[in-house]
Amino acid sequence: MAPQQRRRARVDSARQTAYEVVHAVSVRDAYANLALAAALRDHRLDPRDAAFATELAHGTLRHRGGYDDVIGRCVDRALTKVDPAVLDVLRIGTHQLLGMRVPAHAAVATSVDLARSVAGVGPSKFVNAVLRKVAARDSDGWLAVTAPAYEDDPVGNLAARHAHPRWVVEAFLAALRGSLEETAAALEADNAAPRVTLAAWPGRSTVDELVAAGAIASRWSPHGAVLEGGDPAALAPIASRRAGVQDEGSQLVALALANAPLDGPDRRWLDLCAGPGGKAALLAGLAGERSAQLVAVERQPHRARLVADALQGNASPTLTVCADGTVPAWPAGSFDRVLVDAPCTGLGALRRRPEARWRRQPKDVAVLQDLQIRLLHSALASVRPGGLVAYVTCSPHPAETREVIAKTFAGRADVDRIDARPLLPRVPELGPGPDIQLWPHRHGTDAMYLALLRRLQ
Repeated sequence: MAPQQRRRARVDSARQTAYEVVHAVSVRDAYANLALAAALRDHRLDPRDAAFATELAHGTLRHRGGYDDVIGRCVDRALTKVDPAVLDVLRIGTHQLLGMRVPAHAAVATSVDLARSVAGVGPSKFVNAVLRKVAARDSDGWLAVTAPAYEDDPVGNLAARHAHPRWVVEAFLAALRGSLEETAAALEADNAAPRVTLAAWPGRSTVDELVAAGAIASRWSPHGAVLEGGDPAALAPIASRRAGVQDEGSQLVALALANAPLDGPDRRWLDLCAGPGGKAALLAGLAGERSAQLVAVERQPHRARLVADALQGNASPTLTVCADGTVPAWPAGSFDRVLVDAPCTGLGALRRRPEARWRRQPKDVAVLQDLQIRLLHSALASVRPGGLVAYVTCSPHPAETREVIAKTFAGRADVDRIDARPLLPRVPELGPGPDIQLWPHRHGTDAMYLALLRRLQ
């Protein structure tokens, strides 16, 4: 594109910010939250423009699959033949037209300016023509075209209506025991921006401090608080690394492990997959109240450094180890309580990761399940007879939850399964048991899963 063409393009900073985030996710597989934070710093937007850019970027990424379906019906070529920069401009323009209250003339005009800035005059005319076709229908009008009838294909209808891949809808439906009504509620909850939840790390800060700084005590976790607005990093307990940002569901599963009755010694705790360190920090504080020690293990060096940073300042001794959790670097039966927060698809945290639903693929599940089973066997080898193991995932997918437990139990007579629900007595609707399944639409938390196991003699 000629320099004079770029100079003629006038793009407001909020839309430019959103474009940089969406394009970084498209072409560099960037994480949206990290790309957005960097773009907001670069452009120094005021709070109003920052909020607009955030909604524009996250909304575009969240609904990308559905918007591609709409755009694909408005162009005369396969989307793979469209310049990636131009396609991202079309996605952002489509979100303004179908997902935000931006007037059509403004959505089209600003998208044309953006296309001229990033791709040139010719592509900007293409964007103008395509978005005028998109603007011919509203969101419901396009759903009438793109979504199958609910009566004929309820899963396909929910997938289109709530902007999730079909395989994710099928996984949610299986996890919710076939309830289409609850599945729809879970999908809808994924599309709502989550509140910022904080955790006061025991021995280092209190919920009262977080409340005094402007947060509200959370519903379920005695260590949690919700920040309705503002920058959490500006709060003194967060800035001084005495508290952290952590979903309430993550706090609850860690608390369940810490609160489970245990016979015999309770001196050594293990976090087998500790990165980036949020649950480790909470567990370290709880362990310290009992004069127990936490050992935190993380395979990736850069994540192990994050764990060490999170544990710095804990009152009781802790140890961070950079090691492969599937190959224990300690004698068998060394620990009294073990947490396995296993790597997973993250389908339980889609509301926080707008790009993840389109990035993950069904084939990922089988690969991760193999790793999850190996980690769980390693955890069971690491705990002493009578000790406890908590298997946790941030995914409700049955292949990453119930199937992992079933396959791990096969051929083993040395493990007992514990009803975890009584360990969270204030939290309703935890599922049929004995495991715990949290949901955004039921509890306002990420969809965390917990199975609690006891190693027998």
